[in-house]
Amino acid sequence: MSLLTLGCARNEVDSEELAGRLGEGGWELVDEGADVVVVNTCGFVEQAKKDSVDTLLAASDTGAKVVAVGCMAERYGKELADSLPEAAAVLGFDQYNDLAERLQDVLHGKPVESHVPVDRRTLLPITPVKRQEAKNDVQVPGHGWGPTKVQRKRLDDAPVAPLKIASGCDRRCSFCAIPSFRGAFVSRHPDEVVAEAMWLAENGVKELFLVSENSTSYGKDLPREQGALEQLLPRLASIPGVERVRVSYLQPAETKPSLVAAIAKTDKVANYFDMSFQHSSEHVLRRMRRFGDTDSFLKLVWQIREHAPEAGIRSNFIVGFPGETEEDLAELERFLTEARLDAVGIFGYSDEDGTEAEDLDGKLDADTIAERVQRIGNLVEELTSQRAEDRVGTEVVVLIEHEEDDESDCVGRAEHQAPEVDGECIVLDAEHLKRGDLVRCRVVDSEGVDLVCEVLGT
Repeated sequence: MSLLTLGCARNEVDSEELAGRLGEGGWELVDEGADVVVVNTCGFVEQAKKDSVDTLLAASDTGAKVVAVGCMAERYGKELADSLPEAAAVLGFDQYNDLAERLQDVLHGKPVESHVPVDRRTLLPITPVKRQEAKNDVQVPGHGWGPTKVQRKRLDDAPVAPLKIASGCDRRCSFCAIPSFRGAFVSRHPDEVVAEAMWLAENGVKELFLVSENSTSYGKDLPREQGALEQLLPRLASIPGVERVRVSYLQPAETKPSLVAAIAKTDKVANYFDMSFQHSSEHVLRRMRRFGDTDSFLKLVWQIREHAPEAGIRSNFIVGFPGETEEDLAELERFLTEARLDAVGIFGYSDEDGTEAEDLDGKLDADTIAERVQRIGNLVEELTSQRAEDRVGTEVVVLIEHEEDDESDCVGRAEHQAPEVDGECIVLDAEHLKRGDLVRCRVVDSEGVDLVCEVLGT
């Protein structure tokens, strides 16, 4: 059996949990020649869905029996199965518990009932405080193992690994379908998170990358004495072998000063703020069913940099949202110019099935959206390159991740750079370093958002 993963770091965690379950169920993972290929799909945006379908089709071309799981399978279920006969089964989250048995059925040609989607927000109580008791009756990826056993198998030996702290989301952003198929927000018990973090450290992980749909909500459904993210971070940072803890996906409207201080001041917690701004025009944000505006977001940026002047701040923005005017776009340009973020993702708006925004008036044509994406993208490229140039002459601590092709230089990431999305550090004359080393460097040059560094010491 082989396992292919598409999408975000949350999906990567799900795949490692599935690998652990399948291993206990008697299945062996192989890279080639598999009888069954499990594809952990992504269903976030149109391109991700296309990539998932293409991967399923390519897997079927090998002659293996193909099983779709993950977000796209959960979101579309039987509809996907009917339109894609190449898939032997399309299974949802609630079928993860007996996945090993379902794969045996697939292998032996037995019919497997396709998943029938439901709005997963309806499966748990509306009141967050009642969800911890109810979650055991609902399959929530990343939950349910308990603090004494980690049901996860590492699929690589990278020195950084995602660690899921919660699942689902209670926000109702008009453009986003994720809550409908990921469900309501549920925190993992802190002891469970710490146990898995210890297991990761024992397996060579130096950096923990905390992931969820909304990390700022962590702990809201737990008893007060179990604490929020501010209490969890020091516990994770104190684990032997852990050298860096990184938090992802913070909601600006929920980011309290105490959390900013905890991230900025806790030893071994990266001064890194992944803020989900999405836009800065108050008019557009209200239509997105979000809160904030340019000035309040700038205030948050200044607050972060007051605590940690060299902190990395990144965000994503949607351009061309229904009703977006030239004035709204100018407001976004003002925010980006003044905020000077380290990394920025720009996405053109597209309709998502079943979302409120799908029915909003004021839709912009594709050419206008493309022009605005290009315009903001050009601005972002200039600003983030300038931000990287500002780091020339400063010191950074780089986590070495791999060697360059010529094997004399190494590539890694500094504190302000998250895996895959925020650029990297090219460390010169580093043949004496190995994967997983943390090394002090001086930044001597920049290439776009990437930094060129010289070693100072370990």
